[in-house]
This record gives sequence, C-alpha cells and structure tokens, in this order.
Amino acid sequence: MTYAFFGGCKIPQYLKQYEIATRAVLKKFDIPLVDMEFNCCGYPVRHQDETAAIFAAARNMALANRKGLPIMTPCQCCFGQLKLAAYRLKKDAMLRKTINTHLSAEGLTWDADLEICHLLSVLYHDIGPALIKTKRKKSLKGIKLAAHYGCHALRPGHITRFDNPLAPTIFEELITATGAESVQWHRRLECCGNPLWEKNNLLSLYLMKKKIESAVESGAQAICTACTYCQIQFDTVRPNEWNANTNIPQIPALLYIQILGSSLGLSDAELGWTGFSG
Repeated sequence: MTYAFFGGCKIPQYLKQYEIATRAVLKKFDIPLVDMEFNCCGYPVRHQDETAAIFAAARNMALANRKGLPIMTPCQCCFGQLKLAAYRLKKDAMLRKTINTHLSAEGLTWDADLEICHLLSVLYHDIGPALIKTKRKKSLKGIKLAAHYGCHALRPGHITRFDNPLAPTIFEELITATGAESVQWHRRLECCGNPLWEKNNLLSLYLMKKKIESAVESGAQAICTACTYCQIQFDTVRPNEWNANTNIPQIPALLYIQILGSSLGLSDAELGWTGFSG
C-alpha cells in the first residue's frame, strides 16, 4: 500500500525525528510514502470555527483523493481531526455542499471513500506483529514500556474506529513484537494534559504528573508514545516546567516508531535519535 504522508504542522517544527523514523521504518517494510503540499488539518481552530476546521481537513482529503491515495499520519490529533471531518461531511449534506463549493474553486472535491490511517494502524494491520517479529534484528527483552495511547486515536470511538476505546490492545501488541514488555498501568488511557497547555498550565502539569506516577508504579522504564502532542508534553513541556522539588522519577518518553526501528536494526542516525541504548 502506498500512502500520502500527512506530517501535520508540529512534527516538522518540533518533532522531526518522528518523521525521520517513520520514513525509515516504513521503507524497511516496502511501504512508500508520497509527499504532498497539505495544509493544516484544522484541529487548532476546531473550537473557534468548525466550518473552517472541516474545510481545512476536507481540502487535504481532496488533494489525496485527486492522487488516488489514502492518507497516513503519525499525528493522532491530525488523525482524529481528519476522521471527525470525514464523519461530519458524510452525515451533513448541507455542510458537504458548502465545503465542496469552496473546494471547487481549486477543482477539488471531497470523497467519502478516502481512507485515513494512523501510523499505528498501518503498522498493525498492513504489516502486523508477526511480520515485525520475523524482521527483528535484536530483541528488546527486559525493557518495560508503558503504552500511552493518547486521546484522539481512541475517542470518539465510533468516529475514529482505531481500536476498542475502552479496552484497546493494538499498541501493547506492537510493543511486544519488538521484544519489549508492555506493562499494565492504571492511567494508560487518560489524557497527557497537552490540550490544556497554555490554557490552564497547572491542570496540564497535574494530569501529566498523575500519568507519570502511574507509569512508575507499574514498573515501566519509559512511557511509549505514538502521538505528536503527547510526546511534546512529556519530552519538551515536562523538562522545561517540572518542579525541581518533585519526587516523581524522571522516566523518559520514547516514540514507539524509534523503538521499533531500533529492534529492526536501524541506526540512531537513520531514526533521527540519540540517547537510546536498547
């Protein structure tokens, strides 16, 4: 399967290693990614102007549709926004007409049949844990990871259709495929706090603190992410804002795709990563 690669706005600026590792790992499995001049997914203005947010998402889908390609994104917020826009457009004929009228100025049209996938879905459904195990160059046995799902892939479940929103298993199975251990932890499905950052910083940090406490209590050596915003919250916001007097251990947050790439034998340079000794 060939996918139109949707990196979103945050990855190129703040998390370039996520894109580097994604490209390297998918190349290993012969899954081509096509670059397109996409615009923002619309997520940042979702609660200010819903029509504008849906138009932004629909334009991206229309561009991919013109090339006959499904969209794949590593960003859960982008994934959730694109899926939400597609759902709203399918259900609301008047909204669909309005959006397609705007799109027609560029010779574009929204197509209800366009497939939108998150990176974890591609890894799980297109490749699968079994094939990952056969391609593995080294086992990460002994490394305990807390799978942090993030909110936007799971919820609303009837819209994203990513996995069971109350009892998902995809992420844990993908972690296990690398040889690492996926621990069970109480707050694995809760928000990391990033959506509240710069709106209510105290609450944002409190939610993150509670998640880290839960991960540490589970025996995890690291929190494992597959979401741009969650990784930024744990890896950028936390070290800049964390209270130096806290007694919560500073376990790292690691992107799953880099962990997977390491197990496949890819180098740190190929994964855009330093500091991992798995």
